[in-house]
Amino acid sequence: MTAFSILLLATVASAIGVVYARQQSRLAFVELTRLGNERDDLNFEFGRLQLEQATWAENNRIEQIARGKLGMVSPSAPETVVIKR
Repeated sequence: MTAFSILLLATVASAIGVVYARQQSRLAFVELTRLGNERDDLNFEFGRLQLEQATWAENNRIEQIARGKLGMVSPSAPETVVIKR
């Protein structure tokens, strides 16, 4: 092989390497963008679920359910026992 053939082969191999590296970079960027969008969607859903949890856990709502569905009532003063340690 001549020096020219070796240089030509090295140039072609280098060009193929550059094209491959750029394609991998593009694919990685697309994946990064997709994951960023997924993260944003999950953060939005998490905020919505936190708000829903706060709504369901309000004391008034729990008391309404305890009184309505379970028939619970607050004890009267004579029924209340205080325990001291």
